[in-house]
Amino acid sequence: MDIRDTRAVITGGASGLGAATARAFAEAGAEVTILDRDAHGSAFADGIGAEFAQVDVTDEEEVVDALDYAADRMGGLNAVVSCAGIATAEKTLGREGPHRLESFQRTIDINLVGSFNISRLAAARMTEGGVIVLTASVAAFDGQKGQAAYAASKAGLTGLTLPMARDLARSGVRVMAIAPGIFRTPMLEGLGQEVMDGLARDVVFPQRLGNPAEFAALARFIVECDYLNGTTIRLDGALRMA
Repeated sequence: MDIRDTRAVITGGASGLGAATARAFAEAGAEVTILDRDAHGSAFADGIGAEFAQVDVTDEEEVVDALDYAADRMGGLNAVVSCAGIATAEKTLGREGPHRLESFQRTIDINLVGSFNISRLAAARMTEGGVIVLTASVAAFDGQKGQAAYAASKAGLTGLTLPMARDLARSGVRVMAIAPGIFRTPMLEGLGQEVMDGLARDVVFPQRLGNPAEFAALARFIVECDYLNGTTIRLDGALRMA
């Protein structure tokens, strides 16, 4: 699929990896609609020539309305890049007791259920085929302490990729996942330079944090390479979390 023929919905597109992807796609000539809970995403969308809809990815009615709006404004829909997600830091058994069930459930709901919700509803609107790109994480394979909820949600996305690709093959829809390592996003920058430098030292090569533009470049390559389907690509500088 030529990026100039792409009509893409990007969830979590108001910041971080999603924003970098939305910008890269729009600059390459794609039609883009950003879906995000943050209403401030509207200004960012205007700045890159994209559409915007405020939506909770776990809410079926909101997603249906947002996808209908996107398809109407773009003249169809043939790509989804699902970047909406949250990260929690909580041990299974910590000093204050067991992991809170509500925080585990919320992480699964947004990262895994929300991604599936977008994917299934978007696929129904891809009448001429398309591609779905999920955002997993290296935590799916190398989850660290305090990442039980996050790692489980991202492992769920890697496990979802192949069966969903098989389900959607008859509709001409491909499904891929990207498992990014440690990327320089606003959330990570909030931890400070010293913390970021320490994290970068664990990356094999190049020994630095990932640039969101590199994630966007891979997402574009997946969209344009029709033979990529049903698998997860690690984007991590050979990082293996201790």
